[in-house]
Amino acid sequence: MNKLTIDIAGMHCRSCEILTEEELSSVPGVTKVRTDFRKGIAEVFFQEKQPSAAALKQAIEHAGYTLGRGERSWMSDDIAAWVELLFALGIVLTLFFFAKTFGLFDIALGSSERLSSLPFVLLLGVVAGLSTCMAMVGGLVLAVSARFSERHPEASVRQKFSPNVYFNLGRIAGFALLGGLLGVFGSTFQLSALSVGAITLIIGGIMLLVGLQLLELFPRLSAWKLTLPKGIARVLGVQSHSKREYSHGRTMLLGALTFFLPCGFTQLTQLFVVAQGSPMIGALTMGTFALGTAPGLLGIGGIAATATGSFRRFFFKMAGVIVIALGLFNFQNGAVLVRLNVNVPNGNDRAKTTLPTGAAQAIRITQQANGYYPKELFVKRGQPVKLIIDSRESYSCAASFMMPQAGIRQILKPGENVFEFTPEKSGAMPFSCSMGMYRGVINVTD
Repeated sequence: MNKLTIDIAGMHCRSCEILTEEELSSVPGVTKVRTDFRKGIAEVFFQEKQPSAAALKQAIEHAGYTLGRGERSWMSDDIAAWVELLFALGIVLTLFFFAKTFGLFDIALGSSERLSSLPFVLLLGVVAGLSTCMAMVGGLVLAVSARFSERHPEASVRQKFSPNVYFNLGRIAGFALLGGLLGVFGSTFQLSALSVGAITLIIGGIMLLVGLQLLELFPRLSAWKLTLPKGIARVLGVQSHSKREYSHGRTMLLGALTFFLPCGFTQLTQLFVVAQGSPMIGALTMGTFALGTAPGLLGIGGIAATATGSFRRFFFKMAGVIVIALGLFNFQNGAVLVRLNVNVPNGNDRAKTTLPTGAAQAIRITQQANGYYPKELFVKRGQPVKLIIDSRESYSCAASFMMPQAGIRQILKPGENVFEFTPEKSGAMPFSCSMGMYRGVINVTD
């Protein structure tokens, strides 16, 4: 069999490969076609007589591309694609303001229930899967699912959806296994706040990259050989259009590793497991929690898998906008967590957690589902501080509180939580939830 290599300008995704392959395969004499949008080429196979050059050119142009090697621009000049982006942005903003108006971002459970009840843990997982876990894990799932569906348009809905099923199966099994180990080894599994911040930054960067590629408005960016950073791409096996590189096992492993991603609900459940000290309770609790998050995560993966026809292209635009927004959100949160820990003083400059003799200056913070109030407080340097945090919504992300400069990292219990320290240096002492999402500051003055 003979082969002819043709340069094609304008291809930027797997869908482009499918279109050109279909058109070129219809040319008389062509037995097989293999295209590569990254290299901008098509390999045309034939038996004896070489296909007509004019017919090949016509087929390429009919698919919407041009014969020859073209320079990829950084930004697309397709006006229709930019108009689609504006419509997608408008819909996403409308949904955002709707959710914000009805308090969907501040979903929390009251303090009357307890984690010792598995039905409550399941409910807590459902709430997490629709709120903070959706921002972190859900954003990653949407990015990967949408990108996978975009690059495999020939796959059936079942094939596109199956990675989401295996991801959640791995997540449930991984949470159960690691929950059991957590019940045995305790807090040794807990990541430092700086590590959590670094992971959040990395995930935010991944979301930004994939979100921009989903928009299909930046040809050079979409043509990058690695559509995801190396580590994630290898785990998922989607760095190439070859289906054989995808692995259910790697997808399940990725789901299991989300055990270590920063989420207040997850950390709250992990702390309960540590306190119980039982591998059985740990496995059942963490596995049940992951099961509760599955409906929300499967939902967004299912939408990406079932998008077809004219809605498909528009959906990827919307998915790109959402993933970019969540990427920026997580990137900002990760930067907050890193700054919190980078600026932690050492030695005599650090706040002392033991009070000297004398009256303490008492300050109060109310922790609710949507953050801390007030967000800014003032104390005097060198004078003992008694920080009282009244936790009104103990089962929310904001219940995971930390203030590194005072050596505080605590899951707040219902009611009053008292912390004592003495600020030895004037300036700002920032505090935050474990995700960096809800923030505030204590200003130390002279």
